[in-house]
Amino acid sequence: MKKRLIAMTLAAVMTISLAACGSGGGNDAGSETTQAGAETSGTEAETSQTDAEASGTDMNIAMITDSGDITDQSFNQTTYESCKKWAEENGAQFTYYKPDSDSDEARNASVDQAVAGGANVIVMPGYMFAAAIVAQSDMYPDVKFVALDVGEGDLCEKGVGEGYDYNPANWDVTEYYNTDNVYCCTYQEEISGYMAGYAAVKLGYKHLGFLGGMSVPAVTRFGYGYVQGIDAAAKELGIEGDVQVEYVCGGQFYGDADITAAMDTWYGTKGVEVVFACGGGIFTSAAEAAVKAGGKVIGVDSDQAPVIDQYAEGLTVTSAMKGLAATVNTVLTDIKDGKWSEYTGKIDNLGLVSDNPEENFVQLPIGSTQWGDGFSEDDYRALVKAINSGEIKISNDITAMPATSVTVTDYGSVK
Repeated sequence: MKKRLIAMTLAAVMTISLAACGSGGGNDAGSETTQAGAETSGTEAETSQTDAEASGTDMNIAMITDSGDITDQSFNQTTYESCKKWAEENGAQFTYYKPDSDSDEARNASVDQAVAGGANVIVMPGYMFAAAIVAQSDMYPDVKFVALDVGEGDLCEKGVGEGYDYNPANWDVTEYYNTDNVYCCTYQEEISGYMAGYAAVKLGYKHLGFLGGMSVPAVTRFGYGYVQGIDAAAKELGIEGDVQVEYVCGGQFYGDADITAAMDTWYGTKGVEVVFACGGGIFTSAAEAAVKAGGKVIGVDSDQAPVIDQYAEGLTVTSAMKGLAATVNTVLTDIKDGKWSEYTGKIDNLGLVSDNPEENFVQLPIGSTQWGDGFSEDDYRALVKAINSGEIKISNDITAMPATSVTVTDYGSVK
């Protein structure tokens, strides 16, 4: 294929260029690095390599942040901590890189830095890395790319470019990246969204809100799952007429004065009791408004109680989580055990694999969820079992808001 021939030529040029640079650790301006969990230095790098040789692994793992950093209490932090812990426990080298700007070019540059630093496994969290997979998987055929939450549609959008109709079924995604050295996965967000909405109603909340970031598929699946869970719990309790949902997206993945003002109206004027804040740092606007009115917040992606509860103790009801740590641990372990061929070319959609909540790729946090008489930990475990068995079915269709018996008001987008 013409595209791949060009990429291979570029790879050869890049190899010569990177060898000439000879930076070793890839630690120039615009990146932040650790070596097996510590700041990189010659001595620490030697110690880490000795550990790797003793353990029998030559894995040199790099993790690259997307538009945030490793303290975001979300995708980046969870992925960083999981990679770091795995590397320490398995004697592998580990480095993380923070691109110097929020752009495809900066993320691509961090991939180049990671390869120059010797990385042979690169972990990338978030759909923003689709461009890097398309641009660089051919350039570095000996590097194993693990792309978390990057789906077929993301790759097609970047690969096709202008003219893409946003229907990946109309395109051959394998034409746009090297399937021989890439593993991608997405998550069944609708399931953990459903569980969060179901739990909230069972715990007594009747006026609920959903604040999404940008209206991308993952956010929409969270939101539509949330609405389905709310509706199911209301039907079970026979209170459909008493439950209502406000639904909006902010148009961005961070909070600001405009979004906080909208949340002030929800909590303070409309009487919303709890908001599922779904989309990076947008939870800040929900949390700020909730504190003023005595409301509550539901977190997303990871257990966000530690960061949301800094606004007020007990502010977080629960979090609709993706199992990033479970994914990292499973894939890295299988790479070490020589099972990489079982992953290459796959774009998995991860969800429930067990009746045991802790073993699943989507879940609620058992330790920080505010269990009550209406919804206990035992009730949660029963819910997971019912979903896993197929007794409860959750739609992942995001073409239209789910039909419900409860009242849902969709405000579109704040921005």
